[in-house]
Amino acid sequence: MSILTTRDRILQTSLAMFNTHGLAAVSTQKIATEMGISSGNLHYHFKTKQAIVERLFSRFAQRLEELDAAYADIGAIDDLWLSLHLRFEAISEYQFIYRDMPYLSAEYPVLGRRSQDLTATNLLAAQALCEGLVAAGVMKASDEQARILALQLVFTTSCWLSFERLVPGREPQKSADPGLAAFYTLTLFSPYVSSDAHTYLDYLRSKYLR
Repeated sequence: MSILTTRDRILQTSLAMFNTHGLAAVSTQKIATEMGISSGNLHYHFKTKQAIVERLFSRFAQRLEELDAAYADIGAIDDLWLSLHLRFEAISEYQFIYRDMPYLSAEYPVLGRRSQDLTATNLLAAQALCEGLVAAGVMKASDEQARILALQLVFTTSCWLSFERLVPGREPQKSADPGLAAFYTLTLFSPYVSSDAHTYLDYLRSKYLR
């Protein structure tokens, strides 16, 4: 078992605290106190809170970029569900980023611009995905329908956690089920997919909507 370095522990603790308490409420002093280290020790590794946030954002962006690249290999609805599941896992792990985006963009403008660039990349990848599924015969859609579907896909994955927190009966601090979120997102494709693909959608419906 590998031993985490102090730098990795700072990132791990910061991520957990940002997710739980919100980006605005967590200072480097609170992170150091939570870890049981001095502020000087923390600032030796990360001079500012912004440096911590930038590193976590880079890790999150890399995860999404890898998932975007994998879209090129998707040729079936079950593969798409798995890809969405992995995307929602990443979004849940770094949930403070999308949830606290207004604060993040205002406090750290450079990350606001990087967020826009990341979204632009997500949109291009989603559109290529939809066009690829049409070309593979998995679904039937016009160019305009594929473009709108790609926009809906990115919108839903980006905003799901914020919406899910408003659902009545949700337990505080409990993350959304990535599989269920992937299923609901997958239903956006329902009007366009082939009958074989609908069979898999029916299977997921029976699994998640008992």
